Amino acid sequence: MRKRLAVLGAALLSAVASVVVAVVPASAATTGLHISGRDIVEANGQNFIMRGISHEHVWFPSQTSSFANIKAQGANTVRVVLGSGKRWGPSNDVANVVAQCKRNRLICLLEVHDTTGYGQDGAAATLDQAVSYWISQKNNLVGQENYVVINIGNEPIGNNNPGQWTTATANAVRRMRSNGFQHLLMVDAPNWGQDQNHVMRDTAQTVWNADSMHNTVFSVHMYAVYNTASSITSYFDAFKNKGLPLVVGEFGWRFDSGQVDDQTLMAQAVSRGIGYLGWSWAGNTDGRLDMTNNFNPNQLTTWGQRIINGPNGIKATAKEATIYGQH
Repeated sequence: MRKRLAVLGAALLSAVASVVVAVVPASAATTGLHISGRDIVEANGQNFIMRGISHEHVWFPSQTSSFANIKAQGANTVRVVLGSGKRWGPSNDVANVVAQCKRNRLICLLEVHDTTGYGQDGAAATLDQAVSYWISQKNNLVGQENYVVINIGNEPIGNNNPGQWTTATANAVRRMRSNGFQHLLMVDAPNWGQDQNHVMRDTAQTVWNADSMHNTVFSVHMYAVYNTASSITSYFDAFKNKGLPLVVGEFGWRFDSGQVDDQTLMAQAVSRGIGYLGWSWAGNTDGRLDMTNNFNPNQLTTWGQRIINGPNGIKATAKEATIYGQH
């Protein structure tokens, strides 16, 4: 999702397809967050299921109280919007962002937002440019593998030629590893994150194989394309059948003319042990996807109440990472 809502004019496609079950070896990582089977686990082997909220840090860098306020809602993860400088930013306060996450006992999911809609939005950055940003921040990230997940680039391909996603993403993962990053990596789907052409679903194995550490989780963003229970469950089933790890890296409760089936999404994510991260704490231009009014934690919107206090919501299902000492 961008600060302004993206146009997602693609129709729903059937998610029913023949799939090949892949054997997924445990991550080569010995420390830090990593993949074991289809699960995200901590260094001690304890499962970690993301229950988080996105915070639009790059546009609102003074709203640092949001970290504590998001934690107070029960979240165990904050997805922090950063800019590489191609379009927004550059975010040169990564060390402070990580410190804020750790101070508030949150897993820090960092993402570069400039890549949003590449190929359709002419202002967008490439995934390769996003990797260059991560390399520039390497000193702030190495050694933080227990606390930090790197979401290489937000919604990195639009609806024009979504098939380019596979090679671009595999190359980005390879370059991250060749530059010494051992973190858990997250890769977003094309089609503004929604993968309605099923490029990520059908070629995820290629990206997985490109990671020498086998330590990449796939992220789908669920908005209007996922307005029925069957569209959600069939997508989850596809990754289960492939044996590959999946999270819902963004979702909302309504978008344009289509209503997101957020209730099915959260219920299915909980029953399947899949992480989810809602968009967003505050700052959207029309406010429809704000969880708070003007960053005020005492003024939750309807969306904020649903994801935080509702059935299968954050307060009911989130567990703090054991790295912070809670068992």
